[in-house]
Amino acid sequence: MKTALLLSGGMDSLCIAWWMRPEVAITVDYGQLPAQAEKAAASAVCAHLGIQHHIVEIDCRALGSGDMAGSTANEHAPASDWWPYRNQMLITFAVMKAISLGVQKLLIGSVKSDGLHLDGTPEFVSAISKLVSLQEGGIVVEAPAIELSTEALIVAGEVPREFLAWAHSCHKANVPCGDCRGCNKYFDVLRAVDGELA
Repeated sequence: MKTALLLSGGMDSLCIAWWMRPEVAITVDYGQLPAQAEKAAASAVCAHLGIQHHIVEIDCRALGSGDMAGSTANEHAPASDWWPYRNQMLITFAVMKAISLGVQKLLIGSVKSDGLHLDGTPEFVSAISKLVSLQEGGIVVEAPAIELSTEALIVAGEVPREFLAWAHSCHKANVPCGDCRGCNKYFDVLRAVDGELA
């Protein structure tokens, strides 16, 4: 079964790339502020691991909300980085590309903490997989780390500490701001991993 990964270049999807070694990775530039750094991180990871990399560019910033769109968070936002229907949008764009590549399975990098957003829950992944698989190509969507914390994913995937430095997790800019939910999570995970190794 040919497998693709929706690879943002952030810590979680980077760890999935290391752990699962899919044949293909798809990165979507949808108009998010840190797009250039995310694409650079994803490209470097794919080159290092020998994964075929595809970039899809569709500017949806006018539909965005919060940190990643550089705007005020929508009234429905559970957190400042919430972008309406973001995972649904990204999965749709990814499978639109994946079907042309003969992919049968799309992996996404959702982890346990993503349950803060409804589109980061096991129920969402099950529903979107069913919806996608009902259509031509029968592609299924899986989130292999959705029951794991990022720290547990790093352990399960035996991801080297130095590999984590390649990730770009900032939600606001191409140079890490050090003060958004993405940056804070990145540094918290690094401290936890370093504590485990000490």
